[in-house]
Amino acid sequence: MILVRVSPRAAELHRIWSAVAGAVTASYALLQLLGRQAGSTQDERQRKLPGDELVARPQVVTDHAVTLEAASPDIWPWLTQLGWHLGGYYTPTWVDRLLFPDNWPSLDHLDPALVRDLHPGDIIPDGPPGTAWFVVEKADAPRSLVLHSATHVPAGWRKRFGVSIDWTWSFHLIDLPGSRARLHLRVRGTMAPRWFAWIYQLLIVPADYVMALGMLRGIARRAEAHTSPRPSGRIPYTRCTEVTT
Repeated sequence: MILVRVSPRAAELHRIWSAVAGAVTASYALLQLLGRQAGSTQDERQRKLPGDELVARPQVVTDHAVTLEAASPDIWPWLTQLGWHLGGYYTPTWVDRLLFPDNWPSLDHLDPALVRDLHPGDIIPDGPPGTAWFVVEKADAPRSLVLHSATHVPAGWRKRFGVSIDWTWSFHLIDLPGSRARLHLRVRGTMAPRWFAWIYQLLIVPADYVMALGMLRGIARRAEAHTSPRPSGRIPYTRCTEVTT
């Protein structure tokens, strides 16, 4: 038998690295959990919602929700002006500046020119023309708004790697007693090839804790403020051309 003598310093370093590795693993696992369900209840996550049928076998499902001190009719207009070069996404200011520098900052008020009477087939841009957009699948004011997209991958990736994504954003409002409401956002998506789905789940799902919940909280803050609508001077574009390479 060969005995390996380990110095006290090496043993201490091993214990420190083990503790760090354990903390990092636990933190990442927590972010995965929060990225999938922060703010939502078990009942909300199990509830069948309009739009679920559009992605029948999703690889990723996330549910986030907030309670607002505002009624559904006061919240709905904020959803209708959502989008690129429209009202923005109501995410935190630092997110807008870091991740969407080419987009206009999220508005803190409603603009009558941007608030839309949405219908199935309408387009909500999510980038410069020819890049990414959502198509309105359902618009049941002021209850449900279902957006659908297959455009959210770089065009070159489609041709070179065969990458694809099919996903939905479903917003749902439920009135509560006392002029309050619950706003629930469900995302369902499927991706190909498998390595792209892994990247999405490893990176995008944890980030959704900041992005999705930040957006819902941004909507809540704005709707609860009851700020009077006023023009922003923005001239939106809502037509999106075919994705090209």
